[in-house]
Amino acid sequence: MTGSNLKEGRLKAGWTQQQAAPALGVTQAYLSMVERGRRPVTPSVARRASQVFDLPPTALPMEPENSLSLNGEELKADLGALGYPGFSYLHGKPARNPTQLLSYALNQADLDVRVVEALPWMASTYADMDWDWLVANAKQHDRQNRLGFVVTLAEEFEKKTGDATRAEKLNRYRELLDSSRLVREDTLCHDSMTNAERKWLEVHRPPEAQHWHLLTDLDVKHLAYVPA
Repeated sequence: MTGSNLKEGRLKAGWTQQQAAPALGVTQAYLSMVERGRRPVTPSVARRASQVFDLPPTALPMEPENSLSLNGEELKADLGALGYPGFSYLHGKPARNPTQLLSYALNQADLDVRVVEALPWMASTYADMDWDWLVANAKQHDRQNRLGFVVTLAEEFEKKTGDATRAEKLNRYRELLDSSRLVREDTLCHDSMTNAERKWLEVHRPPEAQHWHLLTDLDVKHLAYVPA
């Protein structure tokens, strides 16, 4: 979250600086400096602002990467809190920025297939996430093929829903990831698959998975939330 994001959220919520400052735990003078970019938006201020101004989850502060450790049930709970229909029975307020949650999931060796199926939904639903950070992080961990495939499915999803603006944005980042596509084979968070499964998928995977050198049979038509 930047100071301008904070100011935009405050104004949209109809708060003055004098009203917002005590709710954010800062002085009016300090809030003014934050909004003008003269002071950083600290994680505590960002989290309070997200709650006070009812900002989208993409405004939540990023956690230190090495401090994030989630099990499968916690990932499902986070997805449910973000509004994913497959885990709609898991209620709660979003606790993590979807940008970081998507990056974290893509870096896992093995994930529940139901979580994997939710990743294109997250990329399309939160198309305003910090893509520059996400792409850079994917490249840092050699996960650009995984992210590129997820973005490809998200773009196809948006084309089916008719949201041309989101589809265009996803297309830009898909092309950016394509320029750094890795040649080596990878899985979509299923590194524990058997050799027999690997050999079968080498032949029977969808064209998109083959393009991104991923051993997976996931296809946009398999996603329950995608309109027919």
